[in-house]
Amino acid sequence: MHIPDGFLDAKVWVPAWVVAAAGIGVCSRKTSRALGDRKIPVMGVTAAFIFAAQMLNFPVAGGTSGHLLGGAIAATLLGPCAGFIVITVVLIVQCLVFQDGGLTTLGANIVNMALIGTTCVYPIIRLSSSVMPKRGGVVFGASLAAWVSVVAASFFCALELALSGMAPITIVAPAMVGVHSVIGVGEAVVTGFFVGFLLRTRPDLVLGGATSGSHTS
Repeated sequence: MHIPDGFLDAKVWVPAWVVAAAGIGVCSRKTSRALGDRKIPVMGVTAAFIFAAQMLNFPVAGGTSGHLLGGAIAATLLGPCAGFIVITVVLIVQCLVFQDGGLTTLGANIVNMALIGTTCVYPIIRLSSSVMPKRGGVVFGASLAAWVSVVAASFFCALELALSGMAPITIVAPAMVGVHSVIGVGEAVVTGFFVGFLLRTRPDLVLGGATSGSHTS
């Protein structure tokens, strides 16, 4: 899902950069005000974990492969704004150090995988927690949010490619969404296991809003 340079038209990647930059500015201010000193190390550890986890690929049908995006994990532990910053930092390092995704398209990659991948998480967990037992609701909600985040990000990626004239939306959207619907299952399993493990062993590391109905963003 990391879009390389040359795949997006300027009319697509320039606005994407504007949205990404605005998101970074807003989320940076909210994160600095809302998170205490105790959560800052958690941000670093979460970023390191997601960065390492994204290096591991798992096979998908048709000879393709996928990897963890981590937006749901970051948002469940830190809230959507801090989670967005964490995933953005991971994407920037991957782009600049490992050439994973292009520089011009970095804004679009941030929008797809960081912004969309984290903002959809809290409402889903909140709804799930309201209809299921607290711990089970958080785990199920985080898993569902992980799947939704992958599928939604793949759709926006397909839309950007279509708007850039790479392929008709009727072709690229089903292909992208279809493959990433399968990848999203792996994301959901990993996220659910990770969040469930933390709730059993270190529930203090899970965002208070995810378990008590209030949140910090």
